[in-house]
Amino acid sequence: MLKKMVLAGCFMAAMMGSSFAAQQTYVLGSGGTYRPFEFENSQKQLEGFDIDIIKAVAKAEGFDIKLVNTPWEGIFATLNSGDRDIIISGITITDKRQQMVDFSAPYFPAEQSIVVPNGSKVDSVNALKGQKVGVVNSSTGDIVVSEVLGKNSTDIKRFDNTPLMLQELYEDGLGAAVGDVGVVKYYIKNHPEKEFKLVPDSKFERQYFGIAVAKGNQELLGKINAGLKKIVADGTYAKIYTQWFDANVPTLPEK
Repeated sequence: MLKKMVLAGCFMAAMMGSSFAAQQTYVLGSGGTYRPFEFENSQKQLEGFDIDIIKAVAKAEGFDIKLVNTPWEGIFATLNSGDRDIIISGITITDKRQQMVDFSAPYFPAEQSIVVPNGSKVDSVNALKGQKVGVVNSSTGDIVVSEVLGKNSTDIKRFDNTPLMLQELYEDGLGAAVGDVGVVKYYIKNHPEKEFKLVPDSKFERQYFGIAVAKGNQELLGKINAGLKKIVADGTYAKIYTQWFDANVPTLPEK
């Protein structure tokens, strides 16, 4: 009888062990320099909106992820070499990139937006004429504002990053600024005392971020898309978005 109990116990342990082993772990690459999407905290661990999203997707689909800080230069090559299974790093879905990797359904709308003080009357890109306008050098915002004001206009002031640009706006050195909507929303959330507001404009092309896998990895892509659907449906996505940005949670297009 004792022998049977021992054998039964071994069988159960083996079964339990195999069920735990079945939980797949995927290596995930993400750059750590694009706050608030992915950045290193004081313990050198990756955190941010993107990190919270992929962790929620993994939980919803029952797989694990191993986070690896991966420099933007060459991040796509890590998929093709097999060093990474997934990359999420504020990656805009473009036709050119879709030739190299397979993208998930969009998970974040990534257009540009005008930023002005609350009392400003600027209501469009065209209304920027006659204003001192800040842009991040060589960004999409720089391109659009240059088309309206002229590439060599002395009214355009170019900055290395968004925080520097918005500090200048706060100190009245600019009449308006144009930047990535996610970065700007995060800045406004964390600096309510500066009393900025966003002004959208149709001249800013609607673009989206996607999660990327190696070309042809339909099994993993299917898991990611299924997980995204689940976290949108159960309110997890809205909770994460509100935590990092604001309560204006976007409606995401299906792939």
